Amino acid sequence: MKSRSTNWAARLAAALSASAITPNQISLLSLVFAVAGGALILWQDGAWLLAAALCVQLRLLCNLMDGMVAVEGGKASPTGLLYNEIPDRLADVCFLVPIGYFVGLPWLGWLLAVLAVSTAYLRLLGGALGQVQDFSGIMAKQRRMALLTLGLLLQGGESLLNGSHYSLLVCALLLLAGTALTCFTRTVAIAGRLRESG
Repeated sequence: MKSRSTNWAARLAAALSASAITPNQISLLSLVFAVAGGALILWQDGAWLLAAALCVQLRLLCNLMDGMVAVEGGKASPTGLLYNEIPDRLADVCFLVPIGYFVGLPWLGWLLAVLAVSTAYLRLLGGALGQVQDFSGIMAKQRRMALLTLGLLLQGGESLLNGSHYSLLVCALLLLAGTALTCFTRTVAIAGRLRESG
């Protein structure tokens, strides 16, 4: 990611590396932000959705820092890969399921969560098959969270103005189409590489 090479990210990672904080703790903190953000989406409206958008970005910041502290800071642990992946998948569920309930379509939130987890599953499946893990796709995690952040910001304003919920509904539908397409393109790419190697 481009943010890894920025000065602010390097300085923050250096400060965290010099502290007693571990990468695994940072990974767990990302889940805390996801639970908080999901709760705000599920039970709040209006200006509270701006706080939910902040939680999305803090989750991404933790995702950035845990890897940088582990690698550049030399604080990697034998269980680091587990802490890197499991909280991330739970965080997707915590953010996406509440969207469905917010817009009155619970099934939509659950489907978004299944598709988001599937993108990671396909990436890891490719790696298990001996390929380089594929982070590509129109709605990979960073883009998915960027769209969610925008949707929450717009919805916060919309809710304050007239109480309707169209912004987050449109966001959810875009997430659905983009994440489904990402699953498809990753599957096609894996199959193509298997054919080439076979």
